[in-house]
Amino acid sequence: MIFLIDHNLKGHALVFFGAIASQGWLDMVPIRFVTFAEMELSIDSDDRVVWRLAQNNQMILLTANRSMKGKDSLEQVMREETTAVSLPVITLGNADRLLTDVEYRGRCVERLIEIVLDIDSYRGARRIFIP
Repeated sequence: MIFLIDHNLKGHALVFFGAIASQGWLDMVPIRFVTFAEMELSIDSDDRVVWRLAQNNQMILLTANRSMKGKDSLEQVMREETTAVSLPVITLGNADRLLTDVEYRGRCVERLIEIVLDIDSYRGARRIFIP
C-alpha cells in the first residue's frame, strides 16, 4: 500500500515509518510512503487536487490537518467524490504525540496495519482517524 504523506508530516512520517519497520511489518506488508515532492505536487495544492491525485494513483492520504471548510476542503471533496471503491484518508489524531509517545505511536502502527490488511473493508469510508 502506498501512502501519500501530507506536506506538513514529513518528519512525522520518518518516525512513523521507522516504527513500522522496527516492528517487522515491512517483511509482511508492502508499505511505501511518498511525499508531495516525489509526486511533483505543490505544498499549496488545494485539498481537491491532493485527494484526486491520491485516488488516481491508488494511494491513501496520510494527514493531520486538512481543512474542513470551503468548497475545496478535504471534507467537502470527500462528500462529493467518494465512491464505494475510494480509498480512505487516514488522519492522525495527534501528530505531535506520535513523535513523543512510544505507546501512542505503537497504537497508530497497529491501527494502520489493521487498515492495510483489510483495505477492501475500508473503501468508501472517507476518513479514518488513528489510533
